[in-house]
Amino acid sequence: MNNQLKALRNARGLTQQELADALSVSRQTVISIESGKYDPSLPLAFKIAQFLALKIEDIFQP
Repeated sequence: MNNQLKALRNARGLTQQELADALSVSRQTVISIESGKYDPSLPLAFKIAQFLALKIEDIFQP
């Protein structure tokens, strides 16, 4: 699954660690999602979208 997480995170001036802390996940999880090596669970995808104030489909594309 493709995603825009890295660009969205950078646009908000967040570090990977800051995003990880806000989502209650590890920095490695954020790295894996951004690189496309890991697809987040649906609850985590909703959490990411809520934190960024976006729709899931604005962040993740099949």
